[in-house]
Amino acid sequence: MGDPQFETQTASDGYQIHVAHWPARSPIRGRIIVLHGVQSHGGWYHGLGQTLAEAGYDTYFPDRRGSGANRDDRGHAPSVRRLLDDLKEELTALRQTEPRVPIAIAGISWGGKLAVATAAQQPGLVDALALICPGLHPRVDVTRRERFEIALAFFTNRHKVFPIPLSDPALFTDNPEGRTFIATDNLSLHAGTAGLMAASFFLDRIVKRSPSRIHQPALLILAEQDRIINNSQVQGYFDSLSSNDRQVILYPGAHHTLEFEQDPKRYALDLIEWLENRLHANSIAGQRVDP
Repeated sequence: MGDPQFETQTASDGYQIHVAHWPARSPIRGRIIVLHGVQSHGGWYHGLGQTLAEAGYDTYFPDRRGSGANRDDRGHAPSVRRLLDDLKEELTALRQTEPRVPIAIAGISWGGKLAVATAAQQPGLVDALALICPGLHPRVDVTRRERFEIALAFFTNRHKVFPIPLSDPALFTDNPEGRTFIATDNLSLHAGTAGLMAASFFLDRIVKRSPSRIHQPALLILAEQDRIINNSQVQGYFDSLSSNDRQVILYPGAHHTLEFEQDPKRYALDLIEWLENRLHANSIAGQRVDP
């Protein structure tokens, strides 16, 4: 299986969202939307997309508006509600296409926040939730002074730009090739507007209120040597979810971006095994089973 198909999702406000689609080998066992981090984009995860598709999972990597291959309003988000609506609209379109095919969402790094909020707010659209090194409790964040400046700009100039505090590729991986890729990737996002930064703050509040509303099967994947997120705090949050079907996988010695590990297929295969146990039975039965 070669490169993904590139599609466009037109949001309800007219924004054109770039989506990398890895069509599944037939029969389709399920669909999965994978949400990237604040700096990354779908192009970082070709190995994951290809492996999921080969296993029968129709896989979609939408680049968050203002990031990746989306050039309009670079680094900007109008609001947290707009970001959540973008995801809701894509999920709704997939559900309407084939209502009986189950859908999972996977959130990587910062995308984990969007995944959690969506699973909590849209239980009818999300049948399973996978969190891959999710940015629910970051070790790296903006300073207190920057928070004040962002808050001021939110009311005066939401397009004012601030650096994203992830400039060192070593935060993501200890793989030299991976570090070179990150350092030279011209689609990575290194700065965000006050609108995007504020959306992230408001998203944190939604995430904090979400555990009691998440009842879907949930998977948490952690990297032992993660320098971007606080693993113990993230696992504490995950343990508070209302779901009675929770699984945690920890990779000893691994770093934040698992796609750049020596065995990058490992987490993809573990994700597939988990999906098989949660979604495949629904697909075989020919109908979704609500979580």
